[in-house]
Amino acid sequence: MSRIPPLPYDEWDTEAMASFAPGRKLLPSNALGLFAQHPELATAFLGYNRYLLSRRSTLSPRTRELAILRVAWRRRCQYEWVQHVLIARKAGVTDEEIDAIRAGEPTAITRAVDELEADSGLSDDTYRALATELNDRQLMDLVFTIGTYGLLAMVLNTFEVELDPGLPAENFTITE
Repeated sequence: MSRIPPLPYDEWDTEAMASFAPGRKLLPSNALGLFAQHPELATAFLGYNRYLLSRRSTLSPRTRELAILRVAWRRRCQYEWVQHVLIARKAGVTDEEIDAIRAGEPTAITRAVDELEADSGLSDDTYRALATELNDRQLMDLVFTIGTYGLLAMVLNTFEVELDPGLPAENFTITE
């Protein structure tokens, strides 16, 4: 059971929540229900996070989702993992790539997440590897995405946000 229960959908401050998806009706979710408990925070955070998930971000959806999945796996955040497996698949990420993220195969993205999570910085080798594929703005968006989803994993884990009804656990068994 969540430590802070999600606010029931019919009680959401729709103006505050609209910062996440202007012009779209949001569907109920436990994570958004948690944010709905604090409309001012919801407005600030969800407005910022909208940039990371939008086409305005310079990262490709595939790169973004691979990074988020690695963060979710390292942070042991089932909610984030399950949600972003679905998004990653829509972005063209294969089940084999998802398995590689889980296994920690040493791609540039996996190394970047692991180093940022462990040391709050990137080694010269990892930075050079990323810089061969990403420009300066993409590098900035990558670091901000990794940091933001680390924070979000912390929030979801701390408040024990439960999976939304009907969502599968997506092989989240941790054997390490």
